[in-house]
Amino acid sequence: MPDDFKCGYVALMGFPNVGKSTLLNRLVGGKLSITSPKPQTTRHRLLGIVNLPEAQLLFIDTPGVLDPKGALNASLVAAALAALSEADVVVWLVEPRAPALDDQVLLPRLRRLHRPLIVAINKIDTVAKPRLLPLISAYHEMFPAVPIIPLSALLGDGVAEMVAEILKLLPASPPLYPPDQDTDSTERFLVAELIRERVLHHTSEEIPHAVAVQVEEFDEGRRPYLVKIRAVIFVERDSQKGILIGKQGRMLKAIGAEARGEIEALLGAKVFLDLWVKVWKNWRKDPRALRALGYRG
Repeated sequence: MPDDFKCGYVALMGFPNVGKSTLLNRLVGGKLSITSPKPQTTRHRLLGIVNLPEAQLLFIDTPGVLDPKGALNASLVAAALAALSEADVVVWLVEPRAPALDDQVLLPRLRRLHRPLIVAINKIDTVAKPRLLPLISAYHEMFPAVPIIPLSALLGDGVAEMVAEILKLLPASPPLYPPDQDTDSTERFLVAELIRERVLHHTSEEIPHAVAVQVEEFDEGRRPYLVKIRAVIFVERDSQKGILIGKQGRMLKAIGAEARGEIEALLGAKVFLDLWVKVWKNWRKDPRALRALGYRG
């Protein structure tokens, strides 16, 4: 290991749906964080570990930061903002549009930040190049000494340039994780997220917001030949349960079949997936329920 080896935490911050999870997956070179166009897709801090010959980069994917309304949203914002104090470098991911100067939650904290900051303008593949120059100038006015990196997390353009800027800012340190590890999340957590992703894919309106997934059984006694998993999809109302199960159970079967394929790829084993749908009335407003489901109550 070189004497000047670097290692540190890099927080990916921004509004919901700005592309933080897509960027994390691009950086780790595979699917680690679930993605969806629906708000609140990312609900937990998720660590992605990138090992380079000269550094170990510890990327923290965070929930989107908006004005917290309701117990669940407050929990998500608290989880995101906690990453600011944990990080050695902060990457503020924004869309290719004028800065949201009315943001009263994240922007004031970035202005007071005592850590290196990088502004990454994501989704440049969706706009004409002439539109980028005034946006870069606008962010330079806000943060004159901060690198402004245009990139496309989806296509990979500009990601190497962003990593190069991060490497300049990371502290010298030995690695904190083994070189073959890509996250500190448990397999149970990742399985629950893959199930929730399939729910998001198949549902709309209020259901994606009202869904939580809990893995109740994870039996790997016969692994790699078979892993038995029982998971519960919680919703808040009986009507949501009916929609999620679907006519003759078709919706739930489709969700289960798709999730099982993703889980088998994750675990490298055959999976028997037993899915149930249960009602937990108003769990998003109940601090005890939030804690039981793995959120900050």
